[in-house]
Amino acid sequence: MPGTYSQLLLHVVYSTKGRTPWITHEVAERLYPYIGGIVRAEKGVLFDIGGVEDHVHMYLRWRPDGSISDLMRTVKARSSGWLHDEFPFLRGFAWQEGYSVFSVSKSQEGAVKAYIAGQAEHHKKEDFKCELLRVLRAHGIEFDEKYVFD
Repeated sequence: MPGTYSQLLLHVVYSTKGRTPWITHEVAERLYPYIGGIVRAEKGVLFDIGGVEDHVHMYLRWRPDGSISDLMRTVKARSSGWLHDEFPFLRGFAWQEGYSVFSVSKSQEGAVKAYIAGQAEHHKKEDFKCELLRVLRAHGIEFDEKYVFD
């Protein structure tokens, strides 16, 4: 087969440093499209993005010749620099050091998009810490809770 064909679908979750609630609705309205531009510039496709004040969920298609760690390093560095420039009151903004990433089956795309779209309502009942621990467990990811959060 002469070509490379892939459908690498990922659900990525990452938080602000210390889960500080920096991402207001006004910030998100500009930040999310900006992050979409970063993903496109890195040759990925951002299908959906959302979250609440202290974290972001992205659903994207990634390329087989790129590492997700490189993408996330770029997304975080460029978006935090942009936030510092565009919003002077966000000079102290930073992303957490790590992130969580989960593979997604195309058959579950609707469920992932609905989950991302429902973040505001979802977080009236469950905080980010509980959410992330639940999702890590649901995906069978081994972890030591003392290293999950900064």
